[in-house]
Amino acid sequence: MPTIAVLGTLDSKGHEHAFVAQRIRERGHQALLVDVGTSEEPQVPVDITREQVAQAANLELAALLERHDRGECVAAMALAAPILLQRLQQEGRIQGVVSLGGGGGTAIATAAMRALPIGFPKLMVSTLASGNTAPYLGTKDITMMPSIVDVAGLNRVSKTIFARAAGAICGMVEAEPDATDERPIVAASMFGNTTECVNAAAPLLEAAGYEVLVFHSTGTGGRALESLIDSGLVAGVLDITTTEWADELVGGVLSAGPGRLDAAARAALPAVVVPGCLDMVNFGERDSVPARFADRLLYVHNPQVTLMRTSPEECAKLGEILAEKVNAYRAPVTVLLPEQGLSVIGAPGQCFHDPQADAALFDTLERGLNSRVEVLSIPKSINDPEFARACAEALLANLRAATGQAG
Repeated sequence: MPTIAVLGTLDSKGHEHAFVAQRIRERGHQALLVDVGTSEEPQVPVDITREQVAQAANLELAALLERHDRGECVAAMALAAPILLQRLQQEGRIQGVVSLGGGGGTAIATAAMRALPIGFPKLMVSTLASGNTAPYLGTKDITMMPSIVDVAGLNRVSKTIFARAAGAICGMVEAEPDATDERPIVAASMFGNTTECVNAAAPLLEAAGYEVLVFHSTGTGGRALESLIDSGLVAGVLDITTTEWADELVGGVLSAGPGRLDAAARAALPAVVVPGCLDMVNFGERDSVPARFADRLLYVHNPQVTLMRTSPEECAKLGEILAEKVNAYRAPVTVLLPEQGLSVIGAPGQCFHDPQADAALFDTLERGLNSRVEVLSIPKSINDPEFARACAEALLANLRAATGQAG
């Protein structure tokens, strides 16, 4: 019988969590009430006390409570709850988790959920679910459900939402995933402007016995790719779309942070790296582009997305950054350069086609790479089938070299 952790601040929202736990039991599952409250005594009986949660991180809860600093207490529980929940999951004692919360409760519960593996059922009912949820989700598959009313009592609206939440987490636990695919995984990065390249390269890798997982290079997607690589599940990396570095450097809206491209180095994975879509920086609607870029070449991709062409100076800096990142790779790695354009709109005849800027990127990248890194210049644009084939073949060669297989 599956057990679902019902985790929350049971000093202020105990009755609401107990309601969800009872609905879970009515559906034939067990519920494990976990208290992460730090104020009054819990309103309902609990299965795992706040003291036990704190002990998971070797924290002395009594000392924290004496200081009466709510922020410090929330931070402490956000540190301890992930350790406890991960332990329960690894020991097979829970098969899902649900929580109800406002600001503090959401911060604690989602921190705990982010410690759990992808695919493990996680549901957060929150007053913050309709706003910017990125800090709460991170790179994990946490489902957030708006509470509509505050999590402050049981009424006709809250009971409806909480009952549905109980049904949702039970359904997630009951849903059996497909049988595990045993093929080794290749993680690939893609953008709308490199879709044709990845779509052409992926079947060649799949025909060679690999499963290709594609990540959208939108900041969150790049961080998710790095997270998956760090998980140890990936055999190789087809990093065709490194565009997030343009946003990180110039100040666009789709940065994946300064750690982008680092996980493959840490994991010592065979890789292919391409400066895909480094000819563009992403902003929102046209009016959102900073005034300092008023004279730059802009392209309205759609009403919500405006692209800005990177300058030769920015491209030269991006080449330096990529070289520094790739030099840290310990497994076989190949850098492929599409000489005729880095994106759909960077190809000859398109609005972002700028051979001078591309050359600045290519030159600094090649000069910065150490001699161990293979560089292939292909006289095609990035979405040409010939370039896609070259990417796939280079990665397959690197995978073979990493495992000691003959060519």
